Amino acid sequence: MLRIHFTGKDLGGVRMAAGPDPLWETILSFHRIRDRRGPLAYGEWRRETRTRLNGETGLLSALVPQRGYFPDFLTPAQGRLGFDAGLEAGLEALHATPRERIHAELTLLAAGNERGRDPGGRLAPLADGGPRRLGRLVETLRTYHRAAVEPYWPHIRARAEADRALRGRALLDGGADELLSTLPPMLRWRSPVLEADYPVDRELRLNGRGLLLQPSFFCRSTPVVHRDPTLPPVLVYPVTHSDAPAVTERGGPTLGRLVGHTRSAVLRAIEHGSTTSELARRTGVSLASASQHACVLREAGLVVTLRHGNAVLHTLTPLGAALLRGGGHAAGLYARNGPVTS
Repeated sequence: MLRIHFTGKDLGGVRMAAGPDPLWETILSFHRIRDRRGPLAYGEWRRETRTRLNGETGLLSALVPQRGYFPDFLTPAQGRLGFDAGLEAGLEALHATPRERIHAELTLLAAGNERGRDPGGRLAPLADGGPRRLGRLVETLRTYHRAAVEPYWPHIRARAEADRALRGRALLDGGADELLSTLPPMLRWRSPVLEADYPVDRELRLNGRGLLLQPSFFCRSTPVVHRDPTLPPVLVYPVTHSDAPAVTERGGPTLGRLVGHTRSAVLRAIEHGSTTSELARRTGVSLASASQHACVLREAGLVVTLRHGNAVLHTLTPLGAALLRGGGHAAGLYARNGPVTS
């Protein structure tokens, strides 16, 4: 079990990540690519991603075992800036990791390896090498990310942003206590301790540093924290899955149904998050009509819906937000080859 100990100052320092972290998603997706769990959420993603992989898994398998510890330096804080800036800033920070830290964390990894040795002999050159060795790791992570995460980023971001809206409502309704009480079932808030299902016993004392809550699409079953207690505290936890991370094509028959002033008004009303009751009130339609409009928008990939207590909360996907803004790049947000770049 993991126990995270809060002080009063820590409760005031609880905050939500601005969005999914590209490097956390990259590393955790590598766990998912090797197991068979969660077939509804990850099955199609696994099949599609495996066809795009081309030798990236060797070094990553040595660094990220199927269970247990993986090095903290793989997920630097700089990755939390978002998809584009976050990925490159995170990889740059990883490349600049001091050799002493790399050696210490790889030694810890090797000590916990089930076979008591470095599988394939891949870690020793990384631990003893300089920037060139780290450059190889950076390029491996970048290539794997392009195959496994980038094509699905709009869906991943939509799920994380929907979760952020849900937690934000809880924070506004009841403060940090309410927010921590609404986290997924594997996390239990028993003030002043947040308990979590965890493969080993860990005590994490925040000591006034606060806690960053990081929702993750590829995290599953148990949350993740850094092993090094001196690093800024981050709790990575699973988002709610309602469908698979498919790459949605534009121009299908569902999008053709998105016409008329009422549905446009519904989309605007959802911009900052809305329950079905709020949606009906804001747009002047019946509860049944509001629910039906939200369903059409959800089927079109413009809205994500999550349960919030006895109600449901609707939030916009990146495509829905772009359509609402009238952005010309909206048509490419779900392109088959990934996000559009200029």
